[in-house]
Amino acid sequence: MVLSDLLERKKKKSSVKSLKWLMKESLLLPRKQLLLLLIFTVQKSLLLSDVQSKSDKTPVTVADYGSQALVSFVLKRELPSEFFSLVAEEDSVDLRKDESQEMLKRITTLVNDTLSSDGRYDFSPLSEDDVLNAIDSGKSEGGSHGQHWVLDPIDGTKGFVRGDQYAIALALLDEGNVMLGVLACPNLPLPTTGQSHQHSLQSQVGCLFSARVGAGTYMEFLDGSPPTKKLGVTAPPVRMDSQAKYGALARGDGAIYLRFHHQGYHVKIWDHAAGCIVVTEAGGVVTDAAGNPLDFSIGKHLDLEKGIIVTSKKLMPLLLNAVQEVLKEQS
Repeated sequence: MVLSDLLERKKKKSSVKSLKWLMKESLLLPRKQLLLLLIFTVQKSLLLSDVQSKSDKTPVTVADYGSQALVSFVLKRELPSEFFSLVAEEDSVDLRKDESQEMLKRITTLVNDTLSSDGRYDFSPLSEDDVLNAIDSGKSEGGSHGQHWVLDPIDGTKGFVRGDQYAIALALLDEGNVMLGVLACPNLPLPTTGQSHQHSLQSQVGCLFSARVGAGTYMEFLDGSPPTKKLGVTAPPVRMDSQAKYGALARGDGAIYLRFHHQGYHVKIWDHAAGCIVVTEAGGVVTDAAGNPLDFSIGKHLDLEKGIIVTSKKLMPLLLNAVQEVLKEQS
């Protein structure tokens, strides 16, 4: 065996060990208390009027930017530098414009206040440049090699602005495969105790879903009450915005999720990576309209055949047949 073979084998062994460490240590990253404190601070401060429009006409708020800066900061502090690669939705291009300086000040204040309130980190207050650089840490292209974090800082911004459903979605890719995912859903109603197939209590909201390959999917309440609960996909369907719908399916509030995009629309990996593993580890199935698994290894966009189907293993064959028949009729 030549030296290059030995080095390559050693590199692979080290990579496997590193991934096991990442999966063991990172399920709670970024710390849920920080994320929720950020979101609730934004809501309480009534900053929802600070909304801009990106080039694709989708709204972006203080919470989007602040969440991405905060997650980036926490991951960089918690992880060895060689394991930090972040594929995230936002960048700082619009924030660097003169007309956005007031918004940038609000974001910087929000991030610093959140970190100070949490009290876990000993740090000097972040400057506006620090916040801009933290946001731009999410410029990785991802791909099929190495480990990459995938973040949607506020999935469902329109729902967030309306006070409806939204989620903070974080996933870890390894060689293009989703290895773990976390969905924080602050407005998702809690399931009614002892009545899993009925509507949730509307007065109690906030759920955190976490999933890891081979370890299942778990849900805990964001108010810190009862510990995690193993989930399964079984109950009738329900509608909602953002990746919170994946959490709802995972805990049994729903059975089918269909998403069909118009021609030319590019589906982003951060809109589905965390939700995908939350459902699959709960026993569900996620495919495109042709029945192919979603491929997260080709960069920031998914190469989809028509759309996305999420359901249980039992229903998937029937649903695929029905979907494909409809698509044939339409073509």
